[in-house]
Amino acid sequence: MIVRFLVRRLLETASSLVAASFLVFGALYLAPGSPETFLLGGRAAGPEALAAIRVQYHLDDPFVVQYVKWAGGVVTGDLGRSMQYRSPVLGLIEARLPSTLLLVTMAAVLVVFFGIGLGRLAAVRGGVADSAVLVGTSVALGTPSFVAAIGLLWVFSVQLGWFPTIGSGSGLGGMIYHLALPSIALALYWTGWLARVTRSAMLDQFGLEHVTVARSRGLPERAVIRRHVLRNALGPIVTVSGLTLSGLVISTVLVEAAFGIGGLGALLESSVQVKDFPVVQAIALLVVALFTLTNLIVDLCHPLVDPRARLGARSGA
Repeated sequence: MIVRFLVRRLLETASSLVAASFLVFGALYLAPGSPETFLLGGRAAGPEALAAIRVQYHLDDPFVVQYVKWAGGVVTGDLGRSMQYRSPVLGLIEARLPSTLLLVTMAAVLVVFFGIGLGRLAAVRGGVADSAVLVGTSVALGTPSFVAAIGLLWVFSVQLGWFPTIGSGSGLGGMIYHLALPSIALALYWTGWLARVTRSAMLDQFGLEHVTVARSRGLPERAVIRRHVLRNALGPIVTVSGLTLSGLVISTVLVEAAFGIGGLGALLESSVQVKDFPVVQAIALLVVALFTLTNLIVDLCHPLVDPRARLGARSGA
């Protein structure tokens, strides 16, 4: 049963990636303008020059042929050549990937730690703690990442001088120091969202019969919360945590621009502005692949964190 479920989900993931790649490749061709305009740098060119450019970048091939060539290159690690930087796209991504990965990892740690922690605090303590968490998460959910970035920069970099204003630093220690404020700005919204979900999921469990039975048996309150409340609330918490990871990657565009971090977000922003098709397609496909694989991992983890999922699998068998 588990093997069949795994095979089915892998096939669904593969088909989703193929469909997404087709949409990613085709969507940019619906945008106004043309890549030849950027390549010429605004200079006038005769028909011969335009024809040479279109031949070099295979722009005269039918759409399906262009897609097959591009998809075949992606499978073999050839993501094309950047029109803006005149260099392989794979090299551009590899050079900028470490700072973005570290930024997303630091933000994800903050989101999971504070999101689940604050949600648990609000559900267990109630009263003033619950009200404070609700107010705080409302502020977090209503503050866009770029607004949080500007506020953190002004307070901790400009006024207090505790952190640098731009750049991603060098070396692991230097990068962590430079990315501290960006990770907080990136994590703020998603922390509020996860805290709200955790609080709601745990409050739903408090009202169920199995919690009442556990308390009537004389179990300590901490054991009741850990074994019967938090454990059974992990289903929606894990699902939202998976979606948060993909959201963090997408949100890096604004945060990296605000802090002058030369990561994938900044590369995507500059490439969109000049219609650098190969770079935009590669990064978009990377984000879609991450989102799809995250959903797959969440689906595989559900039977481990939610006993009801295992029970449903057995009854279905």
